[in-house]
Amino acid sequence: MLNSAPRETRPLISVEALAKRFPDPSGNDTVTVFENLWFTVYPGEFVCIVGHSGCGKSTILNTLAGLDAPSEGVVIVGGQAIEGPSLDRAVIFQSHALMPWMTALANVELGVASRHKDWPAADVRAHAMKYLDLVHLAGSENKKPQQLSGGMRQRVGIGRALAIEPKILLMDEPFSALDALTRGALQDEVLAIRAKTQQTTFMITHDVDEALLLADRILLMTNGPKARIAEIVENTLPTDRKRAELHKYASYYPLRNHLMDFLVTRSRELAGGSGASIDARHPPVVRPAAETPTRA
Repeated sequence: MLNSAPRETRPLISVEALAKRFPDPSGNDTVTVFENLWFTVYPGEFVCIVGHSGCGKSTILNTLAGLDAPSEGVVIVGGQAIEGPSLDRAVIFQSHALMPWMTALANVELGVASRHKDWPAADVRAHAMKYLDLVHLAGSENKKPQQLSGGMRQRVGIGRALAIEPKILLMDEPFSALDALTRGALQDEVLAIRAKTQQTTFMITHDVDEALLLADRILLMTNGPKARIAEIVENTLPTDRKRAELHKYASYYPLRNHLMDFLVTRSRELAGGSGASIDARHPPVVRPAAETPTRA
């Protein structure tokens, strides 16, 4: 897998028995969005979670970020249960969330200064410029968001998140609103950045090919309500894979067909009560060469 972390290390993130429930609009009951989620993310690993709208993917990411509290269960990061947001967990949302009155550089400096409150302004600026250069925006540092394209704005957001040097990068479909060419270019940027930084990343996506390009492991969620993680797919594509060459690899179509079959058919069949038979704590780990799932 791409920069896959050795599995003998301790997980950086451990999600244990996680559930989220909301009051029913009638006020007489609760709606269980997802329940009994168990998964891990190892240092340096890139994990994607895939599932249909309504299964709670963004709620899971917000819980990992400390922006939302679970109804049950716990998220353990670095051996400790999280208790709210932390600069060790940076989030990139679907929208860039930049300050419109600030330049690209000032937006990144804002993140750096929040991490390093005792740094002089010159050090904050130099560090911010380093990360703008990393996302290929040197020369555009003095432009405000309205002067930048959608892809460039997302680059600023990525640079700002990386500039605080978090232990974990959380990405909530950050390229979904972009055109195909821009999205592909940013996917390539993420690959290149990860090769340089070994950044631990957890990402939500609806794009099967995006997951296959970026992820070491792909978590497949059943449809909600009462969504569960049904399978964990190991990405067996070569570690040096490139977006333009994915279709040339022998394991690409078996992998892609497996993911599409899950999304089109099995995610619905396993939804709600039908998913009660899933071994939530030890979901099957699937590799494309295997005809049947193997236990982790």
